[in-house]
Amino acid sequence: MTHYVKAWILALGLILTPATLSAQEALPEAPSIEPAAASAVEAADAPAATAAAPSGLDPELYTPMKPTPGIGMPVDGGVDFQQQFSETGKQAHWINNAILVPMMFGVSLIVLGLMLWVVVRFRRSANPEPSKTTHNTFIEIIWTVIPVLILVVIAVPSISLLANQFEPAPEDALTVKITGYQWYWGYNYPDNGDFEIISNMLSEEDADARGEPYQLAADNRMVIPVGKPVKLLITAADVIHSFAVPAAWFKLDAVPGRINEKVMQIDREGVYYGQCSELCGARHGFMPITVEVLSEEKFNDWVRANGGTVKGDEAADEAEAETAANDNTTDIASAEAVAATN
Repeated sequence: MTHYVKAWILALGLILTPATLSAQEALPEAPSIEPAAASAVEAADAPAATAAAPSGLDPELYTPMKPTPGIGMPVDGGVDFQQQFSETGKQAHWINNAILVPMMFGVSLIVLGLMLWVVVRFRRSANPEPSKTTHNTFIEIIWTVIPVLILVVIAVPSISLLANQFEPAPEDALTVKITGYQWYWGYNYPDNGDFEIISNMLSEEDADARGEPYQLAADNRMVIPVGKPVKLLITAADVIHSFAVPAAWFKLDAVPGRINEKVMQIDREGVYYGQCSELCGARHGFMPITVEVLSEEKFNDWVRANGGTVKGDEAADEAEAETAANDNTTDIASAEAVAATN
């Protein structure tokens, strides 16, 4: 009787599964934003899902960079990690190729050789009377010491890499807050007026028109300066997501109610792609990550194009206003002097 009940429950679950998936597919899409100029104050006061104007408001200030084929993205037939453009990525790539892969290859050959030797040397026909040896001190020392040495060789560079990946950000690092939504990303720039960029996946037609890979390209990119440490504060608004950019050797979970922190630094200008790497619902595979790395000057122009503020602009504006005020005062004094002479 119990088997019949379980069978009916399983059948009911299979019947209801398509309805559940259809309900998830019917959820509203991530918000898209029409191009419109927005000040930093307006961006801060607007709701999170519609706070930011999309990048590229002023073509004279910012034009999206075209990606370089094979750089910052997967390649057909690839059997290795993506080419790395961060210090930790280069270190991790070296550990994998110079230590882990040769060690795995060597251990596999040794084990295979031992197995073949045992099969041939200790086969039944060659040993009609099996050995009654139960202990061999030398062999036991060898098979204890060698694995310990192997683990030490792996552990030393691995611990160093782990420590480097979680070094605190310097005080002058740019801060970007990343929020994962179902199913899109939001990027806040608190150091630049706290405007927010909403990032949705491009359709196949739009991706082709922009010369970008489909399902990796986003309408609005996260933009950072080249060669500068960026402190990423990562969280989520609904379920657990994961922010991952393979070419920067970066991956960190976005957990609701918690802010995880990690530093990203990319040392070459370009466009780098990633994807959410934590199963987060029906459209998990459709929330790509696009990071554009620009020179500091172009990054500042991008900030201004999105209504943000750049450090130093306020001081320059104050100095310009003060100079204008002094010039005005001088002109008034000159006019008064001329009038008094007349």
